[in-house]
Amino acid sequence: MISQKAAGAWAVRAWAVGFIAGIFATASPASAQTFETYRCADGTRFLLAFYPYDSRAFMQIDGREVTLKKRLALSGRRYSGSGVSLIMTSAGVSLRHIRRPITACGLS
Repeated sequence: MISQKAAGAWAVRAWAVGFIAGIFATASPASAQTFETYRCADGTRFLLAFYPYDSRAFMQIDGREVTLKKRLALSGRRYSGSGVSLIMTSAGVSLRHIRRPITACGLS
């Protein structure tokens, strides 16, 4: 039969092992962020970044950084801000940039 002191020490060790395992399981660098590089039909290139727990998209286009807020979309996802609109659907990605027509884009 195990004494209460030994059972208590075992419980503390089990808790510590579970706690440490939980830290390593949740600290995955692969899930920390997603970076994607796109090239559009009109020659525009941009870098797009998504971070977990943030509904915005972060874009670098024409040498400047733009933060795009997630907007309401009937299908897919739509982000816009600072004269840039990004539409992501199952059919593909479209970009509307300041004073330019909408253009189709794909991963490069």
